[in-house]
Amino acid sequence: MAVVVSTVLHLGIVGFLFLAMLPCASYESFFDALHLPRWMNPITCSRPLELQGPVIEATLMGPTGSPPPKASKAKPIPHTVPPPPTVKPPTPPPTPAPKIKTLPPPPEHPDVKDQERVVEQGLQKAEEQRVQQQKERQRQAELDAQAAKRKAELKKVDELFAKMDAASRQTHQLDSKARQAKQQLADLKNAKDNGQADLPNAAQRQSGTNSDHTALLDQYGAAIQNAVTPNWLRPDNMPNVPCKVHIVQLPGGEVMSATVDSSCPYDDVGRRSIENAVLRTKTLPYKGFESVFRRDITLTFMPQ
Repeated sequence: MAVVVSTVLHLGIVGFLFLAMLPCASYESFFDALHLPRWMNPITCSRPLELQGPVIEATLMGPTGSPPPKASKAKPIPHTVPPPPTVKPPTPPPTPAPKIKTLPPPPEHPDVKDQERVVEQGLQKAEEQRVQQQKERQRQAELDAQAAKRKAELKKVDELFAKMDAASRQTHQLDSKARQAKQQLADLKNAKDNGQADLPNAAQRQSGTNSDHTALLDQYGAAIQNAVTPNWLRPDNMPNVPCKVHIVQLPGGEVMSATVDSSCPYDDVGRRSIENAVLRTKTLPYKGFESVFRRDITLTFMPQ
């Protein structure tokens, strides 16, 4: 529809320019050939001015005029004054009046469809801009909410790590106190054994299993317990009973798998928390315990 309207408009403009270039006399001749009434002709040609008075005779001079008549030689009259010339001086040609072109009158009912379409397009563009701005504000609000949520999550993670650090420090303190108490018990036992007759020192005596690595094996189990416990995120309302987990490791302490024993009384959440604690540790103590290293070990967890 827009292409058709544009084509008609351009054809109208070309026709109007063609009519404007025609002489006024040609336009009147064409209108008279149609045998239409004069009142239907929108363009009237201006007539040259005609003044009343006698007719002025003039002789055209120059290349456009006809050659003047040949002058006849008059016989001179002696002792007389020659008569004035009979040829009158040429009069200048009349100046033609300028032709005034009249334009067709404006239409009585102007077309307002183009104006309405322009106004409608302006309103539609303003509505699109408003919707776009609203979407941008909504997206910015969502980004702000996501940033606030991410910040809160990071804060919770920081608090959790702070609690884990505090628990680790507390565990180290308890281990230090336990080692001190163990050393005190060993000192008391050595003092008591040294008071007996015909017995060697306690450091030179063997354990009941006739093995020199019993103390080192106990220390190895305590070191593993101290390494895994800080990574254990205990669920709420856990029963205060022990739970065993079987650990498979490689030489060097790298954890391969962790499986809770079937006798563990915890629920699924508690069992997964123990397995995740071992897997989160990744590497168990190894240096210094090479002689008592075991590929498969069993570790016992207590909620408190």
